[in-house]
Formats: sequence, structure tokens, C-alpha cells
Amino acid sequence: MDMHTVVVGTSGTTAEDVVAVARHGARVELSAAAVEALAAARLIVDALAAKPEPVYGVSTGFGALASRHISPELRAQLQRNIVRSHAACMGPRVEREVVRGLMFLRLKTVASGHTGVRPEVAQTMADLLNAGITPVVHEYGSLGCSGDLAPLSHCALTLMGEGDAEGPDGTVRPAGELLAAHGITPVELREKEGLALLNGTDGMLGMLVMALADLKNLYTSADITAALSLEALLGTDKVLAPELHAIRPHPGQGVSADNMLRVLAGSGLTGHHQDDAPRVQDAYSVRCAPQVNGAGRDTLDYAAVVAGRELASSVDNPVVLPDGRVESNGNFHGAPVAYVLDFLAIVAADLGSICERRTDRLLDKNRSHGLPPFLADDAGVDSGLMIAQYTQAALVSEMKRLAVPASADSIPSSAMQEDHVSMGWSAARKLRTAVDNLARIVAVELYAATRAVEIRAAQGLSPAPASQAAVDALRAAGAEGPGPDRFLAPDLAAADTFVREGRLVAAVEPVTGPLA
Repeated sequence: MDMHTVVVGTSGTTAEDVVAVARHGARVELSAAAVEALAAARLIVDALAAKPEPVYGVSTGFGALASRHISPELRAQLQRNIVRSHAACMGPRVEREVVRGLMFLRLKTVASGHTGVRPEVAQTMADLLNAGITPVVHEYGSLGCSGDLAPLSHCALTLMGEGDAEGPDGTVRPAGELLAAHGITPVELREKEGLALLNGTDGMLGMLVMALADLKNLYTSADITAALSLEALLGTDKVLAPELHAIRPHPGQGVSADNMLRVLAGSGLTGHHQDDAPRVQDAYSVRCAPQVNGAGRDTLDYAAVVAGRELASSVDNPVVLPDGRVESNGNFHGAPVAYVLDFLAIVAADLGSICERRTDRLLDKNRSHGLPPFLADDAGVDSGLMIAQYTQAALVSEMKRLAVPASADSIPSSAMQEDHVSMGWSAARKLRTAVDNLARIVAVELYAATRAVEIRAAQGLSPAPASQAAVDALRAAGAEGPGPDRFLAPDLAAADTFVREGRLVAAVEPVTGPLA
């Protein structure tokens, strides 16, 4: 557990705080201002609950049943019932970090003072996070509108001491037992509180934030592997010149070109050994790497803007306004988040595709400019990296399927009251798979490119100092270099871990300086 503390106030949170709590177990604390805002909003809800006029979420049913006025003696049951009935997810369990992100982001909105939840409920939410208690949430159930209803309901069920949850030791137990073991009293929900715990984009937003953190590392890693492949293919680095990218000023393109140029600084391979097979231009997968990688970077930047806006938002229905009104709204609709989740799946698929094309070029003796077939030690006796490229191609094909947008596939629900939904949760779930696959694809290119660079070095050609640093670090991580065929899966797994943990970037930066 990361023991630094994230303070939750009234004005949102940061992506860094989401990652710290969700992924690294940082502690959570409510600010004094948040407690005051919670108490003030609750006074408004209590006053409305005492009036005879029906108020949605306070003294009425929900969704298509909102027309029924609920009498005071049934309102606690109403709030319990919405949680129990909406906790209807099915399928495999969702990852612990996703559920912690979901819980933390719901707490962020509750702490804004716009939901009408009592301070003690918010404190119990923080207590669960700090105790390392993670509700069991399943894969299927959210349509991304009204937010991530079903996943959030499973979390609210744990607050009530019901359902199942995972303890800090990883054991799944009845939630009531876990709360008792940690001295946490289950909450008894009052007017509006059950509804307020369910109405948000918190699941899809948390997954977006974590995907952006992972993709930032993978895009920098892909700049490095593209540079290594260019070098191993005896390509020219002239296409990376800053003045060429200045006349097409997409920001990400310039960043990727600069990253590649710095990795290749001092190379004895680039652009100097084309006498046997002269080339006017390198293939698109080599020459256009900054354009493709850069366009993806720009998409990440846009997605980060959307995430930042959502992190600053208070998403609930109805909401408590500072002037005392409690108003219905549609802010729970996940469209803004769903769209960028789909955009990221598209650019991740395209990045994987261009990585695979460079890998294939490295392995093809007719296009690799003097490298042995499949980078094999004794081609024919050895198959080299032939099947590593098959694996990479299979991953790329899966990435293309995952790039099909979820957000374009609304399906009506709740007796046509909720007749247009975002499918943002589904977009987020497939993006997580895409990000995992992209790390593997980049790792295969890295493994092939480093082997090719080492073969060039054995031919008497000197790689760039940063390239050599990448080779040395990867070998130290357990992915072996050229030689006769051996059990390949462990080497690829080592390369995968090396890339996804950011160790490729860390290996070259002492030579290149910080890469963007």
C-alpha cells in the first residue's frame, strides 16, 4: 500500500490522484470543506423530504417509476431496494484497480456537496478504501447511462454490509464480515442516498484515466522501437529533421520525431549502408512512424482534456444546487467519455498495426537489407522469430476488432425512459484489453529490433548509444539475444513486462535525456 494521502475536496480531483488510489493503494481523507459542503447539502435534502410535494430521488420512485410518490415510512426501504435491485452485474470479476477507481471517483462527486449525501456516508466510503476492502463487481451490467449504475450498485451494497467483497489479503468474504473485522459500521441509507451512490460515470472515467497513464508509456516506448527498427533496417534519419515536421505542425508528430531522433543520435547504421540496395525512400511503416505515433499522441491529449473536465464534474441526478434547488438533469450520460474511449481504441489499434509491419519487414530477407531470414541463427534449421510475428499479427487482428466503437451502439432500456445510452463502460472494458495487447505488440517489435541491431553489430556496424542501452537493459531483464532456437515464450513475456513497466523508456533516458 502507498501510504501517502489523497485529500478529497469539493472541486474534483486529478488523474494522478486517481491512479494513486486505484492502482497504488493511497489513503483517502475528506477535507474540512468537503464535510461542510456535505452537511449543507444534506440540510436541503432533509427540508425537501419533509415537504408534501414529490421530489425526484427524494420522495419518488426511479426511472420509469418516477411518477409514484413514496411515503416517508417507505423511503429508507426505497433506497435499500434501489441498491439491491441494481446490483445485477454478471460475468467475470472486474479488476481490483478498476473497482477502487470507481469507488474513489464516486466519493469525489459525493464530496462536492451536490448530491445530498450525509457526511457519515462519505466517510464510510473513504474508510472502505483505506481498509483495502474492494467490492466484488462483475463485467456486464452497465450501459453507461445513468452512468455506471450496476457496478456502482455493487459498491453501494458493500457500504450497506451486503454482498461480497475482497479483503486486503485478497480473500473474498461476505461484506458484513469484512466491515466488522475492520470496525466499520454499515450505512443505513436515507432519502436520495441510494440514488446518489449509483448515478455516475465513475467506472468508465477511472478506466480512461488509467488507460491514459498506460498509453503515455506505450507511445514513448513505440517511438523507441520505431527508431530501433529504422536503425536495424539501415533507414535514414533525415526524415526526422525538425524542419520537416515544423511545416506540418501537429504537436504529437513533432514530439515523436524528436524522440526518435534522440534515440538514433550517434548511430553508425542510419542512412549510410545502402550501396547494395539503394533506396530513395524508406517504407511507410518506417518513414511515417512520427506521423502515425504523433496522431495517436494528439488523440491522447484530447482524451486527457475530456478526462480533466469529467474529473472536475459533479455527476448525479438530481443535483443539489447552491441556491437550494434540487434539479433533474442528464449529466450522467457517458457520451463525452465513451467517445474518447473509442477514439483511443482506434489509435491503439493503428499503432499496433504499424509496429507489426516493421516487425514483418525485419524478418523478411527480401526487405530487411541484409538481415538473415526471420533473424534466425541457421535459417531452415532454426525458425528464428517467425512465430513471434504470428503472435503479434494475432494481437493486431484482435486490436482491429476492439477498435469497433461501442459508443455508436445505443440500446434502449427502462421501458424506453432511458432510450439512448452511451455504452461507455463497454468502451472502457475493451480499451483495457486493447492497451494490454498493445504492450505485447510493442514488446514483440522491441524483441525483434534489438536482435536485428545486435546482428548488425556483429556485422561491424555500430548502433546508437541509446539503442545499445535498450539492448543491454532488455537482455538484463531476461530476454536473450541472437542464437539458436529456444523456448521463445519466456523471452517475449520478459520483453512484455519490460515495456509495460516503463523500463524501456527508463533504459534510454540516461542517454537521450527525458523523452516526451
